[in-house]
Amino acid sequence: MFGLHLADIAVIAAYFLALIGIGVRASKRIKNQEDYLLGGRKFGKLVQTFASFGQATSADQPVGVATTTFHNGAAGTWSSLLLVFFTPVFWITSPWLRRMRLLTMGDFYEERYGSKNMAATYAIVATVGMMGLLSVGYTAMSKTILAITPKEVSEYTVKEKKEYAKAQELNKLEEKNFASLNNADKARLSQLRLLSPQSDFSYNSESMLVWLVCLVTIFYAAIGGLEAAFYTDMLQGTFIIILSIILIPFSWLKISRLYDNGHMASALRILHQKLPESFFQIFGSPSLIDFTWYFIIAASLVAGITVVTQPNQLVTNAAAKDEHAARLGFVSGVFIKRFCTILWGVVGLSAILLYSGKVQDSDLIWGYATHDLLGPVGFGLIGLMVASMMAALMSAASALMLTVSGLLLHNIYRPLVKDRSERHYVWAGRIFGGLFLVGGATIALQFNNIFELLKFIWAFFVIFAAAFWLGLKWRRANRQGAWFSIIATLFVFYVFPLLLPAVFPSLRFDKSMLLETHPRPVLRTYMASEIDVEQRNKEIASWQELDSLHKAIGVCPQALSAGEKFSKEYQLPSKAIFWSKQPSLNKDGVMEARGYLYPELILLQSLGLNLQREPYAVSETITMLIPLVFPFLILIIVSLLTPRNDDKVTERFFLKMRTKVRGLGPVVDASDVMTAFSNPEMTKKLLLFPKSNLEIYRWNKQDLVGFLISIVIVFIVLGTLFAVVTIY
Repeated sequence: MFGLHLADIAVIAAYFLALIGIGVRASKRIKNQEDYLLGGRKFGKLVQTFASFGQATSADQPVGVATTTFHNGAAGTWSSLLLVFFTPVFWITSPWLRRMRLLTMGDFYEERYGSKNMAATYAIVATVGMMGLLSVGYTAMSKTILAITPKEVSEYTVKEKKEYAKAQELNKLEEKNFASLNNADKARLSQLRLLSPQSDFSYNSESMLVWLVCLVTIFYAAIGGLEAAFYTDMLQGTFIIILSIILIPFSWLKISRLYDNGHMASALRILHQKLPESFFQIFGSPSLIDFTWYFIIAASLVAGITVVTQPNQLVTNAAAKDEHAARLGFVSGVFIKRFCTILWGVVGLSAILLYSGKVQDSDLIWGYATHDLLGPVGFGLIGLMVASMMAALMSAASALMLTVSGLLLHNIYRPLVKDRSERHYVWAGRIFGGLFLVGGATIALQFNNIFELLKFIWAFFVIFAAAFWLGLKWRRANRQGAWFSIIATLFVFYVFPLLLPAVFPSLRFDKSMLLETHPRPVLRTYMASEIDVEQRNKEIASWQELDSLHKAIGVCPQALSAGEKFSKEYQLPSKAIFWSKQPSLNKDGVMEARGYLYPELILLQSLGLNLQREPYAVSETITMLIPLVFPFLILIIVSLLTPRNDDKVTERFFLKMRTKVRGLGPVVDASDVMTAFSNPEMTKKLLLFPKSNLEIYRWNKQDLVGFLISIVIVFIVLGTLFAVVTIY
């Protein structure tokens, strides 16, 4: 049934029943909005750790890392490791988020800038951003399960067989050295890359899987609130760890069985012997350089600055009983994810050796490996993996649902619909959460590429980054500056790029707007592995099959032996410069641009920067850094040119932020805040520069020790990654 055995279906059904049971039980303890949205702010370090791990780890993470590793080798792990450098900062920021004592991140903009409209604007924009983030998880989960339940080639329809044949042709061309291809093959390669034919088909449909998970999540999370979400995160976190580990021993066993008579300890050694040396480069595989050192630095900076402004960050930390539980739980959960990322990368590296040439859509690699490695074993392991993928999605989806419920309820609905009962508002929140999950599912069914969605989400919250960081740390930041930075960033980098092609459709057909990168070929020197030797033998055989005319214009590749130094030329694929997606031939046979515009790249190209001759990573880096810097400059300039906001609301906000949450209960905490309000001068002892406009807090022993330990763990994570790719 559905391409699964009865034991697998039983495992999945048992998992769903457990989630629903937790949701029903938690629903009985919901009395008001705080119970529903923040679980009563009662969670300790253990629950906070799993909550942090769960909300940070959706189904897109293992699948995304396996995908980018399959393409880039070890460098692909950066798709999820980018924030590792910023993780120690969470040790400092988590107490700030708990100290806000707010229900939603939208409340921050109302309290800090005295603007309910700004809070509502944040709620709307953040809801769209969270829908995009959720859609990544939906897409990854559904693609993986589709690959776990594949049709046999003999069962393909006529249409599916034709597409499969094109996929096989594309794979053969991609395997060859670009320099050895004749002009006809090069043209055919470009054409097939545009078509991107599918090579795998399933018994199940993507839409059915997406809507099934959507409905189950709506039931347990909407009914049980954040308490249900956090307690299911403990169950689902265990499933995610299982998901991270389970494929490794089976993949290593198969590698050892195929290449070294079943000695599992030799699997890493075999990977290094068999795979090209380029796949063990941590910075930038030459076959597809997405992760150059400068892109990694830029993406880490953007992700680090914007992730703290995301609404789910506040909810996760605000639910803790005190600051220590918030920071220890959040940082511990995030570090667990970092180590899991390396495990996902190991799966991707193993998949390169086992499945290169067999899978065209790399987003399917995790599912393909699951079907191949766990299917023959039985015992419900396929069902366990499906449940784990769903757990990874639903742990994040439930947290995001409660986050968005709070935003829409507290910052939009309640100001418009006043003086209703707590029961009314809780049910309104449930409805908003359900609509959010449905919206995320709808978006997921419109996109195909997981990594492209990820890069969009990384940068989306730059819209509010300046208003958040400067509002928190610079008292001179005012309402006018915040509004200008938000509106200007939103329109310049998001609204106009979508609106202009709709108003002026001819832009999509203008040749000057269809420029693509034509980077210089990359020449690298390596020690030949066994796969390099096999590939060279195939190239020699292909050359020998050419007719005399083609032989006359080419040179026969030289034979290669393992361990011998050789040079290989890589021609990076051309990519659209000014658009988020690759152009394609429309139904009239005319090349048409797709996606949204990058106005900053159009400006730089017009100023003389030749982006056509640069790797696409240069364009990607620019499109991340300029939108990040822009709102900070706007807010600073406008705030300095306009009067400051010295109202009592803003002052009380900063006094509250200087008052620590001791975890002694809501009554004691309220008393601590009132003491700060009545004694403003007393709170200034926490400030490093009390006579300036900066809100920089002095560090205590816990701040310093925890921060330094976090830095040590960062080096341990990076050392583990380095060991995996170099030691065998």
